[in-house]
Amino acid sequence: QAAAPLHPVAVQCQEAQVMVTVHKDLFGTGRLVRAAELSLGSAGCRPLAQRDAESTVTFVAGLHECGSTLQMTPDSFIYKTSLSYKPTPSGNLVIVRTNPAVVPIECHYPRKSNVSSNAIQPTWSPVHSTFSAEEKLMFSLRLMNDDWSSERLSNGFQLGESLHLQADVAAGNHIPLRLFVDDCVATLSPDRNSSPRYALVDLSGCLVDGRLDDTTSAFISPRPRQETLQFMVDAFRFAGDERNLIYIICHLKVSPADQAPNPLNKACSFNKASSLWAPVEGTGDICSCCETGNCP
Repeated sequence: QAAAPLHPVAVQCQEAQVMVTVHKDLFGTGRLVRAAELSLGSAGCRPLAQRDAESTVTFVAGLHECGSTLQMTPDSFIYKTSLSYKPTPSGNLVIVRTNPAVVPIECHYPRKSNVSSNAIQPTWSPVHSTFSAEEKLMFSLRLMNDDWSSERLSNGFQLGESLHLQADVAAGNHIPLRLFVDDCVATLSPDRNSSPRYALVDLSGCLVDGRLDDTTSAFISPRPRQETLQFMVDAFRFAGDERNLIYIICHLKVSPADQAPNPLNKACSFNKASSLWAPVEGTGDICSCCETGNCP
């Protein structure tokens, strides 16, 4: 509060220093004290230079200066000092008309928050990133019904129908993540390297099956949420093979949700109307390698 006769001492606890403003009518009697009679702390620091006509006396000192002491509690740093008034005889050198006084001063700072006016820019990895690296991510790939509301009860399809595939990752306590389908292959056995094999998604997120003239395969845009990616693939079978069971094996990955999609982390579909590749999110140039085949 401002220094005034009713509150003759005002204290401002600043980031690295304390400012003490003392009203010269220290006792509210109308008898003014002199700046030379005031000092701060056990070191007796003097006030700032000022004119005699001013009604206040100002001290500015660092939190560790002027003999201040530091006390630590579980929640606070407390810097302690004091304002001293020592009257000197005036006129008649035998008597004085005021008593000496000591005003205790404390500045309290919370130990569990930042008292700086500027944001701290850490040079280390945030702790949540470290924790995320130590936890396991739970990925899933499911066949969904036509409106994406629930998992499909049957895995049987007729040629001419579309497979609704949904990839998810359980984020848990991780930083926000964005899921990508890096590649998907179809095979006749659980071994993704077996033959015959057909690539549905390739080149770090290009839905290459949608590039063919007779397909409508595409990623669904926009996503329902960052940790989910949906895509449709027209039903098919391997030529010259009568088996009716096909395995679809996908490699899923994540990136931080605040990281912009790029040629390595993308979800691109071929738009037949424009004859261009288009991403679910990000700029169109990240999909250009889907056409050239020179993706990371």
